[in-house]
Amino acid sequence: MKKLFLFIVVLFLSRLSFAQDRSLYEKHVFISGNDTMPYRLLLPENYDPSKKYPLILFLHGSGERGRDNEKQLVHGSALFLRDSIRKKYPAIIVFPQCSDSSFWSNVKFVYDSTKKRVGFNFSMNEQPTVAMKLLLGLIEQLQQNYKLNKKQFYVGGLSMGGMGTFELVARKPKLFAAAFPICGGGEPATAKKLIKTNWWIFHGLKDDVVLPEFSKTMAAAIQDKGGNVKLTLYPDANHNSWDPAFAEKELLSWLFAQHK
Repeated sequence: MKKLFLFIVVLFLSRLSFAQDRSLYEKHVFISGNDTMPYRLLLPENYDPSKKYPLILFLHGSGERGRDNEKQLVHGSALFLRDSIRKKYPAIIVFPQCSDSSFWSNVKFVYDSTKKRVGFNFSMNEQPTVAMKLLLGLIEQLQQNYKLNKKQFYVGGLSMGGMGTFELVARKPKLFAAAFPICGGGEPATAKKLIKTNWWIFHGLKDDVVLPEFSKTMAAAIQDKGGNVKLTLYPDANHNSWDPAFAEKELLSWLFAQHK
């Protein structure tokens, strides 16, 4: 019983500590007309407004959609809170939140009755979704409000956010030095627009939610057009391939080494 009590206390304190750490992500809301997008923003330690900093955007998955300005921090936010990371890689980190009624990318869901799974059809030339339009506006506002190193703009995301990562770079092909989509997918026909960005793509080979073929196809399409792409496939990972991806020791050193 004593061991169980100590375990519960340690678990409670660790969760409390993490909640307190997450409060370092400032709460903000981007407003455009009648539409709003909540987002959380983490400034570097000892932030100096006269200095230019890299920008990292992270796009969450469909399960973290909403307007609470909380759920988007469930995956990935802890990585950027580590003291060692904040000291070594000072940057402005932004976690926007997509509403329940929208999606980062233009994708249609198609049910395959034979395989009994949902497939995805990505669009190339459609107008941006409400969430993507707000995201594009948020990026412009961030550039106005903060001094940013435009040679070090980075974007990543998981699942729906991985899909949004591919589309965002396609819509802003000259903006991002590097991108790291996890268990996502995109339209291979946009590959020509993606080659000015350096890519590290992640996927679990056991993923039965977003099949790994989507990442494989995008990696091959970018490489075929002459782009610089790394593809990491995890043999034992299902859809939660973000766990081993975030654990990659070279992820952030690779990311911050990329410049426009």
